[in-house]
Amino acid sequence: MIILEDQSIDPLYIQIYNQIKAKIISGEITEGSKIPSIRSLSKTLTVSRNTVEYAYQQLCSEGYIASKARSGFVVQKFDNELFSELNKQGSREKKVVIKEREAELKYAKNHAQYDFEYLRQLSGDIFPMHLWRKLSNQCLSGLSVENLVSYNNCEGELGLRTEIMKYLHASRGVSCQPEQIVICPGTQLCLSLLCQLFRQNSTDVAIEDPGFDGARDTFINNGFNVIPIGLEEDGIDLVQLENTPANIVFITPSHQFPTGSIMPIQKRVKLLDWAVRHNGIIIEDDYDSELSYRGKPIPSLQSIDPKGRVIYVGTFSKSLSPALRLGYMVLPETLIERYNDTFKTYAAYVPWLEQKIMQKFMNLGYWERHLRRVCLLSKKKHDILVHTINESMGDKVVIHGKNVGLHVILEFNNGLSEEELIIRAQKHGVIVYPVSRYWMRLEQYSNNMVILGFSGMTESDIVEGIRTLTKAWFNE
Repeated sequence: MIILEDQSIDPLYIQIYNQIKAKIISGEITEGSKIPSIRSLSKTLTVSRNTVEYAYQQLCSEGYIASKARSGFVVQKFDNELFSELNKQGSREKKVVIKEREAELKYAKNHAQYDFEYLRQLSGDIFPMHLWRKLSNQCLSGLSVENLVSYNNCEGELGLRTEIMKYLHASRGVSCQPEQIVICPGTQLCLSLLCQLFRQNSTDVAIEDPGFDGARDTFINNGFNVIPIGLEEDGIDLVQLENTPANIVFITPSHQFPTGSIMPIQKRVKLLDWAVRHNGIIIEDDYDSELSYRGKPIPSLQSIDPKGRVIYVGTFSKSLSPALRLGYMVLPETLIERYNDTFKTYAAYVPWLEQKIMQKFMNLGYWERHLRRVCLLSKKKHDILVHTINESMGDKVVIHGKNVGLHVILEFNNGLSEEELIIRAQKHGVIVYPVSRYWMRLEQYSNNMVILGFSGMTESDIVEGIRTLTKAWFNE
């Protein structure tokens, strides 16, 4: 018997997979036994067929079961006693290996000459420290004691929400009122709040695969069944999405993470139609799309949504500072009352002072000036990176995700795996990063790519780093 727990942090298909695997390992289900069909088990457990199919696919890929023509799914030969003995011997060794790998990476980062970090590091010379200190002093000098002895607005300071509204309308075409904006410390807390908002109505959420692992983990930690949806060249596969039970989808349409693809208008319209037909919600993460190096940033998906189906999420992390923890989401008007009822006892998520400084920063025109400077400096680094890769590596690699954002993906055709590429780079004093962590269905990953970020590096280090990588990957 398979027992599914609604409160489990594991998605339903993972629970099914784990329980069948445990029965095979224990010998409860023996070699040659047929397991229930997808239709039969989905009916028994009252879950979707896709949920059971995902579990069976994983069991098949790991060799526990196999699909036999006219026989359904059959348990494969499995040496339970040998596995049990190896498991006893290997558990301690596995922990040691993991700790050793973590220590190796930490050591490598501390001793690396070049680090192509892409998520947690911006260039130190970009942040406007002098101006931020000045505005901070101005806010402190006008500080009222009431600001320190009372809880502030849960949705955020009205002044900052008004400035964000004006900026989003001008730059991203977002149509909203200040009352629709909620100030949050980053994308993941926005998603946690949305999980609480929708949990009573749905626990299935579709995400891009590969996609943002921070979003995936947030949904899983909130008890949602995360359904991976493959990508096409122009973004999420809508046919796969149609065939899932999900009526919530998390996407990065203006700069897909990590591949960098951009969803065209034709597919955006079809995605909005999906949301209307399924009474669904689209969570649009506008991931670093303001950093566009070829023409203007394309309008947001929210800007063409007439039915209130899109929740727009953004942050200042990639263009100003990840340490400030300043983000926001724009709710459809139809969700405002529900949001206020759900979180009426909550206090502000971001400190009052940080909000007031950012409000001044935007109101006085410094934000737009800063953004122009960041785009100019980032474009220069981006162009140097792409030029050096083309010059040094030529057609030995394919560059994905150019002309927007703070990273690119390199795909190789020299037979080296992701792990081999990373290890060779480390041996030459260079840190590059894996793509595999962003895949849920690893069997569909080609295992020949790495991510290179460039925002935290100097122009000269980018050039020398790429030349060193060329030696590491092609001259050994």
